[in-house]
Amino acid sequence: MSGIKLSIRVWDAPVRLFHWLLVVLVIGLYASQFADAMALHYRLGEITLSLVVFRLLWGIFGSDTARFARFLRRPSAAFAHLRDFRRREPDTVIGHNPAGGWIVVILLFLLLIQACTGLFSRADEHSAGPLNHFLAKPASDVVSAIHSFNFYLILAAIIVHLLAIAAYAWFKGQNLVRPMISGRKRLPAATPAPRLGSPFLALALYLVAVAVVAAILYLPPR
Repeated sequence: MSGIKLSIRVWDAPVRLFHWLLVVLVIGLYASQFADAMALHYRLGEITLSLVVFRLLWGIFGSDTARFARFLRRPSAAFAHLRDFRRREPDTVIGHNPAGGWIVVILLFLLLIQACTGLFSRADEHSAGPLNHFLAKPASDVVSAIHSFNFYLILAAIIVHLLAIAAYAWFKGQNLVRPMISGRKRLPAATPAPRLGSPFLALALYLVAVAVVAAILYLPPR
């Protein structure tokens, strides 16, 4: 019986939608930046910020596999997991593995920095973030520099993320992409299914995130 595996639902729809929408948005943000389509760039940035705020909320109130308290382990656990990386073994992890959990948090942190600095940054003399008027030029220049540099940190984190996915497939024979598409994963029959959050709660939390971002965008000028 120990070898029997069942298809267990481990990722809820909100997490999967967040993941793939973020992929599209990041591509759109980079493309609009290089195409100098700054009006579109700012709108996409605002949507990205609302999604990141939602993911932070869902990481507190959402499904078991989405909660930071459930998947974020001590750094020592992540290093211990990486020490055995080349060992080919079945995937028995319900959600994020100890190393993957840290990648998620790092990416969210970098995206939050990018979106927040984008609100205050200035692309050129004719294009600026919606809250740039709150900053004097020296402060605006610093924020814009952080925004530009953070772009490369996000790019580096994405490359590490993609390389990790490829390495898990090559060395460990584990497909990390399929569960993020279907939401399901084949796990030992004795594995308890995680509790998944209500989609109505997810919608309510996203509306809260949109309201928070809208309140920030419409701050009265000084």
